[in-house]
Amino acid sequence: MTSHGGAAALESIALFLAEICAGGEDNRWDPARRFMDFARRLECIVHRLARAPELLSSPAVRTALGGVAADLDATRPTISVYRTRSPIYILIHCVPLFDVLSSRATSIAAWLALLDAPLSNLPDLRKKVSDLSRDMDQPHLKVTETEERVYAVLQRVAADAKQSSKATVMDLARALGIDPSDHTKLGEQIKLLRVDLSGLSSVAERRILVSLEKTLHDWSREPSLAGGLVVTSFEEEAQISPFNNFLCPLTKEVMKDPVVIESSQTYERAAIRHWLDRCSEDGRDPTCPVTGLILQSLELKPNIGLSGAIEEWINRNVEIQIKSALQYLGEETSCPVERIEMVLDNVYRISEEHPAYRYKVRNSRIVNLLVRQLKDQSSKIGSELRGKALMAMLSMVKDGESKQIMLEEGIIKLVIRSLTGRSEMEKEYALKLLLELSNELDCCTKIALEKGALVLLSSIAENPDYPTLSNLAEEVLTNLEKVEDNVQHLAMAGRFQPLVTRLCSGAEDIRLETATLLGRMSLTNIGKDYIARQGGQILVDMLSCSQEQKNSSLHALVNLSTLDESAAILVDFGILPALTNILFSKQQDVFPETKELAASTITNIVSKSGHWEFSFADKEGHHMQSEFIMRKLLDLLSNSSCRCQAAILHILCGIVSSPRASDISASCIKSSDGIKSLVQYVEHPEIKHRVYSCRLLSLLSEKLGHAFSEEFRAYVKIVSLRIKLLDADSSLEETCEIACLLANLSFSDDEVKTVLGYDLLAWTIAKLKEQQSNSSGRNSRRGRRIVYGLLGLLLHYARSSDPEIIAIVQKNQIMSIFLEQLSSHSHSRWKQQAALGLKYLSESIRASVATDLLEPQLQHGFCSPFTLLCGRRTMAPILCPLHEAPCDKCNSFCLLKGNAIKPLVDLMGDDNMDVQLAAVEALSTVLLDVQSIKNAKEELEQLGVFDATIHSFKEVRPGKLQEHVALLVEKFFQVETIAMDYSNDQGLVMALIGAMKQGNANTKRYAQDALASLRVLSGGIKVSSNQGKRRNR
Repeated sequence: MTSHGGAAALESIALFLAEICAGGEDNRWDPARRFMDFARRLECIVHRLARAPELLSSPAVRTALGGVAADLDATRPTISVYRTRSPIYILIHCVPLFDVLSSRATSIAAWLALLDAPLSNLPDLRKKVSDLSRDMDQPHLKVTETEERVYAVLQRVAADAKQSSKATVMDLARALGIDPSDHTKLGEQIKLLRVDLSGLSSVAERRILVSLEKTLHDWSREPSLAGGLVVTSFEEEAQISPFNNFLCPLTKEVMKDPVVIESSQTYERAAIRHWLDRCSEDGRDPTCPVTGLILQSLELKPNIGLSGAIEEWINRNVEIQIKSALQYLGEETSCPVERIEMVLDNVYRISEEHPAYRYKVRNSRIVNLLVRQLKDQSSKIGSELRGKALMAMLSMVKDGESKQIMLEEGIIKLVIRSLTGRSEMEKEYALKLLLELSNELDCCTKIALEKGALVLLSSIAENPDYPTLSNLAEEVLTNLEKVEDNVQHLAMAGRFQPLVTRLCSGAEDIRLETATLLGRMSLTNIGKDYIARQGGQILVDMLSCSQEQKNSSLHALVNLSTLDESAAILVDFGILPALTNILFSKQQDVFPETKELAASTITNIVSKSGHWEFSFADKEGHHMQSEFIMRKLLDLLSNSSCRCQAAILHILCGIVSSPRASDISASCIKSSDGIKSLVQYVEHPEIKHRVYSCRLLSLLSEKLGHAFSEEFRAYVKIVSLRIKLLDADSSLEETCEIACLLANLSFSDDEVKTVLGYDLLAWTIAKLKEQQSNSSGRNSRRGRRIVYGLLGLLLHYARSSDPEIIAIVQKNQIMSIFLEQLSSHSHSRWKQQAALGLKYLSESIRASVATDLLEPQLQHGFCSPFTLLCGRRTMAPILCPLHEAPCDKCNSFCLLKGNAIKPLVDLMGDDNMDVQLAAVEALSTVLLDVQSIKNAKEELEQLGVFDATIHSFKEVRPGKLQEHVALLVEKFFQVETIAMDYSNDQGLVMALIGAMKQGNANTKRYAQDALASLRVLSGGIKVSSNQGKRRNR
């Protein structure tokens, strides 16, 4: 497969992901929703890969993309089932569907793991891929307990239709989030299942459909047997038992609507009608259930006399129950929980079964007592009891005056508190009561303003484990959305759809108001991403409208663009040309504030590299890093407001810091005489100007090197920067940028002493120790940058050959500071600087070994003549095998005695190539002398120097690092015993041959000499030997 094949796979993945992610945000099923979340994350990675076509030539990348494409293609039918089929159909197949998505997620995770090595040069993308691979390997998809139970029940029904019962339908209703008593909605869902099975379907599926239809049909036709008041709810001494003729012969319950049939028998209307219907269905003559007589007439006549008697009986019993409720609910002393439960149940029955008597409950102040039950936070009033109180109030709230009493008593706050109750019953009735209250607009506003209400409702609505609660919360939120004043509160709670709807579909004044609101809101990252995707295009389009709309849109865009993902989305919507058009406009009607907002938005966009570099920045097709745009930015600096100047400097920092734009933008600034324009802001009165200009100049110094240093010195006094750096009143941000700027400049030994000075060295060491003790600050972006600058300052002192500076460096034990930075937890740039520092220190000891360290030290003092007379021999010092001199661990810079060899060897395996190169250069200061290698062979072998170097050489690519490692290998193999140890390493031999073919001139020569030194025991390799000509380098 070629790179073209990788591109084709990438294109297929993009198409499959677009299909999978389409309209999946509201999917109620957890496996599908979670898989779509993974797909959206994978979509971002694919977009990044599409912008790096060079990666597609890697076999590992092509293999991974091909595997991901195949798995996504196989996943599409499953996602389609979740999206298009009815909920009951999905419940019938929920476990197999879950298994498919789970296995595909694990498979995709394995393919993504193959991208780890090819993405080593793109750490941000590599981390995103690694995180996604880890999450998909353990996807945590789940089928809820309710769904799994319904699945098991439906499978039993599929095997035996007789297994279907009312309990089956009730479980199904709960899984669907439908009230089991709502037969209409259940019937609609079963009809949807019939539509799904109208085409090809299995016998088991059809059996489930028929069973569900029959069970629901039978259930819905049965009469309600809950008639009258349950007499057992009273205490024996307080009840009035019903007469026998009050009871329906069929239901054995007190009748609500007694009717007389032809046989003069009285029945409950619903019960006798059901009986007569069953007779008709069974094909037999209608009969009287009691007498068995065949009825000639099916007329049902109301029994008015009996109905009045029953009404009077009910009235008297209601009064008894109200009296009992007042007694138990109003008691200040302890009352058994069972009695309170009984009273609450009775109040509920009165309200539900006899709505006409609600006024009696209200007038007796029972509603006030019910509210008091909710206010009681004692352990006696548990979650179940509060649930029953809510249930009673839900029925009573249908009475307008009772509702007003509840609102005056603060019912909304109490109900919101019940949303955190322990029992599902308490939460369910709290939600039902809120739903009832939210039917009035005034109550909607009160609910939204209640602290924590919207957050609780949103979290419940998004929880698929409890579908009944989720559906109720969703209905409440839908009612709250109808009030415009609630839109902002809903957005603050994470429900952004109403806000986005107003932005996208509202009139011009509504859009203006919404954009202004977005500019003021404190949004979460999820909110920024959602709003950018759904409403970003509208905001970008508003930039070409009136001045007022421009400003409102810009405020919103500044807010959204602070998130990197949102900024990338806005770039795709074409925001950059609109922003540069405003920023570079010379029209008088463009206010300075508008330009400042446009500049701030661009600042947010360019602060993160990897996307904007490929997009056009204006209508003519220029990119942000192009010479045209860079010159316009530099020209605008001197003609802008103070705030706009700071933003433009920040924009330039973002452009120059981008790996893809740094080279062209830096050379453009230099050729445009931009350095002269920028240095004037180093001493600007405003701190932002000073910080951003120093950061920008520091970035330029890294790119332009010595040429920048010379030009910079012509305009700025270094001493003033040093004074500012040592000023205790300077801000940490300014200190950080000045330190980085000074670190990147070049200084002579004399300048290190006179310009930088020894007090700066002491300050730098103290600051480093302060940063190391502050772990949280050390890991922040600013913390990493200031450590980089401080280490860079230390390098000025470390590379000096001046004896005074070397002495002060020894005194401050700078070598130990560098060693502390070589740990695996350090940042890559710190490790690189530390390795370079050790290199410079090691070079200084090499220069001094031949002179000071080898001079004989004469004995001085009063006792020295007696030493000669006594003939006592001076003890010979222990010599370092590398330097053949007495190296001291504390006072010399010997890498061996200073225990620096092993950490440097470990760095040869670092992921960052610059770190590897710095480590090899540091080791080369002591390993390029063959005699030293012979002397220290045993110590070096124990430290793993030879194995690590050989391994690095076999893995390294052609370039500067390969050249340095090849030189070390060539020096090692001049020692015969070392060459013999590796003579049979065929991998090494092949690497040397490869270096001779692909390396630069020096690498080829070193590899050829190393091959000549190897004694290949098999005699299978012949190379031209330069051994006789080889010099000891």
